[in-house]
Amino acid sequence: MNITSFLKLSLPLTTLLLSSFLQSGSAAKADIAISPMILETQAKRGQAKGTFTVSNLDEKAFRARVYTSPFTYDKEKGFQALTSSPNDLAPYLQFSPRELQVDGSTQRTIRFITRFPPSLPDGEYRTMIFTENLQPTTVTETDNKKGVTVNTSIVPRIGVAVYVRKGNIAPKLAASSARFNAKASNLQLLVANKGKASAITSGEWKLKRGNQTLQSGKIGDTTVIAEGERYLSLTPAKSPQTKLSPGNYEISGDLAWGEKKNKVPFKVNLLVPKS
Repeated sequence: MNITSFLKLSLPLTTLLLSSFLQSGSAAKADIAISPMILETQAKRGQAKGTFTVSNLDEKAFRARVYTSPFTYDKEKGFQALTSSPNDLAPYLQFSPRELQVDGSTQRTIRFITRFPPSLPDGEYRTMIFTENLQPTTVTETDNKKGVTVNTSIVPRIGVAVYVRKGNIAPKLAASSARFNAKASNLQLLVANKGKASAITSGEWKLKRGNQTLQSGKIGDTTVIAEGERYLSLTPAKSPQTKLSPGNYEISGDLAWGEKKNKVPFKVNLLVPKS
């Protein structure tokens, strides 16, 4: 695949990933792309392997180091890097290269292999493999009120989430409650995953009061970590969102996940308190 066709397929996803993993919130130049962003695989006879592609979207070459970090998804804050985790894949992971140069408008492939000891308990093991540019990027920002210009050096990094499953494990999702988040001004559905495998879930929902449907919409792809829970944002199909008066409501719909699109219906109550 040439770099032009890669850009057409991957740039929107790359933009999303960069917004999650850049070390600074500044609008750094997005000159690194990675594909795929998520790798899920099943270990066979204790081994699994895979590849991902790092692309240089700039005309200038860059050098980068490649390293891992355990992670999870907090139910409130979303992605969180960890210092350690019992589900860390890194001790069983080998990958190459660990440092690479990517010439302008070209791509490099990184390969990995995992080897699990027979005594390792069945479960999901995961890590984020980051590619971090060795050359800091200078971002120039102007404070119009103070009339000053500030140069800030940041180190862009972008990562691929790798999940390797050992044994016959699967997600098990269920909606447990709902709330109106006044700070974010949106409806949120709390989904628990009681399975030993993470899942990227989506779905559809509707909000009713009595027999009247007030709102409906879709649930965007969201990772619910194994044996964890996560608040999913419910975005109405029509904008702006209808203002909800205090009282009792019902939210129902379906959660879907997996290649075969496993589906489970849900129905939970929602209480909008008086402000």
